[in-house]
Amino acid sequence: MNIKRFLQRRKYELLLIALIQHLYIGIVVSDMTFYTEILWPINMIFLGLASVGVFIGKGKLKNIVEYVLTIIVIAFPVFLSFFKGVPEFMLLLNISYVIFFSFIFLEVFKFLIKPSYINIDIISAAACGLFLLIETFVFLFQIWVYTDRSSFRGIDYSSSAHTFIDLVYYCSITLTTIGYGDITPNAHYTKLAASLIGIAGHFYSVVLVGILISKFTNPSNSK
Repeated sequence: MNIKRFLQRRKYELLLIALIQHLYIGIVVSDMTFYTEILWPINMIFLGLASVGVFIGKGKLKNIVEYVLTIIVIAFPVFLSFFKGVPEFMLLLNISYVIFFSFIFLEVFKFLIKPSYINIDIISAAACGLFLLIETFVFLFQIWVYTDRSSFRGIDYSSSAHTFIDLVYYCSITLTTIGYGDITPNAHYTKLAASLIGIAGHFYSVVLVGILISKFTNPSNSK
């Protein structure tokens, strides 16, 4: 089996694993310098390769856009140590990541609403959609965090890794409506964005449940 065929057949399982390890690898890592300078670039290479399978057979233009975005999001962590603390660099990094994850999310969501059957791809893609929402909002919030540090209370700014992990935690608990309150938005735009992520989480859950129910009740779901 060649690599392209493997990426296409296991695209959603690979993407799901890549998203989980990118968001939550910090659970088992204590050295934040190692996390930022070594693990992050490796994570993004894995994530970039995993995302390729989602766009195989989707048209030349989409593939070109995906390849360009993948190269960009892999390059940014590599150069982070040289541009650490430069606001313009962090702004471009976060904007690129928002576009990258939004682009993948839209393609995954389009897949979810098309087939009339349930299989492992549907389940994996549904989970991918949730984690892609978290990724998108994490980097959206980082745009504001690096522009105005007073936009949130409770964020650890001691390193870019600590800031990222705090926002992964915040977006995860907000999207799932747990909300411990240890990190809170402190500006009108971050308050509205936090409200939006809660609504997006509910909307995604409701739509996803409707999609899955329709597929289970469809006569052709045995495919």
